Amino acid sequence: MKVSDCIIKCLEAEGVEYVFGIVGTETLDLAESLSKSNQIQYVNVRHEQGAAFMADVYGRLAKKAGVCLSTLGPGATNLVTGLASAQLDHSPVVALMGQADVERNHDESHQYLDIVTLCEPVTKWSTQIKESLAVPTVIRKAFRLAQMEKPGSVAVVLPENFLTQDIAGHPLPVSPLPETVAAAETIQAACTLIQNRKKPFIVIGNGVVRQDAVPELQTFINTLKVPVTHSFMAKGILEKEHPSNYFTFGFNENDEVLPGLEEADLLITIGYDFVEKLPKHWNKKKLPVLHIDTLSAEVNEYYPVEVECVGSMKKILESLNQSGLPAKSWAPFGNLRERIMKEYQLISSQPETSQNKHFTIEEILHSIEKIAEDNTIVVSDVGAHKVSIARTYQPQRPNRLIVSNGLASMGIAIPGSIGAKLACPQDPVICITGDGGALMNIAEIETAKRLGLTFIIIVLNDSKLKLEVQQMNKLFGESYGVTFENPDFVQLAASFGIKGMKARTMDEFDTIFKGALTAMDEIILIEAMM
Repeated sequence: MKVSDCIIKCLEAEGVEYVFGIVGTETLDLAESLSKSNQIQYVNVRHEQGAAFMADVYGRLAKKAGVCLSTLGPGATNLVTGLASAQLDHSPVVALMGQADVERNHDESHQYLDIVTLCEPVTKWSTQIKESLAVPTVIRKAFRLAQMEKPGSVAVVLPENFLTQDIAGHPLPVSPLPETVAAAETIQAACTLIQNRKKPFIVIGNGVVRQDAVPELQTFINTLKVPVTHSFMAKGILEKEHPSNYFTFGFNENDEVLPGLEEADLLITIGYDFVEKLPKHWNKKKLPVLHIDTLSAEVNEYYPVEVECVGSMKKILESLNQSGLPAKSWAPFGNLRERIMKEYQLISSQPETSQNKHFTIEEILHSIEKIAEDNTIVVSDVGAHKVSIARTYQPQRPNRLIVSNGLASMGIAIPGSIGAKLACPQDPVICITGDGGALMNIAEIETAKRLGLTFIIIVLNDSKLKLEVQQMNKLFGESYGVTFENPDFVQLAASFGIKGMKARTMDEFDTIFKGALTAMDEIILIEAMM
């Protein structure tokens, strides 16, 4: 078989269902090989950045590597933002990137860039096929690295002249990832540390979700009866009403959880990634840390680790749950939980009978919480609304709120919603985006329509980059260069062949949103005039 056929056989062996991308001259043979696959659906997108975002969100929800494809030069550079986002948010992604024939590598040549070097800072591994017989080994290694803790992106560069060569290669066996177990003495040291402290505070990160350790963590929390806070990407592990739930931390301003963390005498961090918020912002007192994660702790002055439990979080928590830990049953002073609920606007301030309710992102989020099903996936773009979502929105399940928080890249929400719907076709998907982020990748609505997908897009229209307006007004008393004019999103939706509706009040939004959720047989865009 030719090399491009072998690559597709390798992808099939890895369980790949979708490849997101744009075909170019250098990848025509790969596209032809893809067309013969009965297992893999090729999703041709409108921009390579959208392809990488789709692979990112698909990978998070499907718990296996998403795959994206580009040609050389500008196709490869367009993938880079999405690969960086996946890398920092620890989403498993494998990127296949076309390249010029190897004999052009040493000359100044049309569209030629050193893609391997370009991708090295934004991937776990970046490599170029240098020998056609190495294809099965390289593809197997790419998927293994992308999915191994902590997951991330991998780039495989494919020179055009190799794709047409004939080889006798075949896919390598797909073996399970290794699982490490923390030593018994380490578990005992952790138990002793917890027993000797009066006020532990649990800090949860997204690693718990990646490791499918949520039930074990819930048991651990219910045993200790101590306060718990979540990173942006770990929300949904505790229900809103849980007495230990102190909601979300990691904000640049008005982080109401910090007084509780400062009152603690031990921070138990579980699956927390520094990329969400450096410890100097939430552990200024340099409180001792019990580190529970798949990898050893990073060295940091504000992260003084007293005990490290490294390995399978599921098994670590199972061991701790079986050790007979006592309940600590403490709560931060000053009714902190109630204060957080008030400041984060976790309860709607609008009476049920009010007319023309005040139109805010927080009230939109309350409407979603009240009306949407528990398995609804919300994909948030980046902007002021992401901060509001991180504060206010409370998903009922883990991994039902998708945000870009490592790279914090605008434009992820619409393509990300496509990845979400393909990974979880039975679950409702709601895309929330600002007008700025929406127009960065709005062309992918055509992709979603062509695929026959159904989800809701909420575009928050205020004709400005609201977060930057707020920051500049605070610093300088005025803003500059952060406002713009928008198209009519309802008409724009119609041009894509989807239904668009405009809401100017909460009453209008509730009516439209309820109708959209009831129908859920098409893509519906709701333009919210903020």
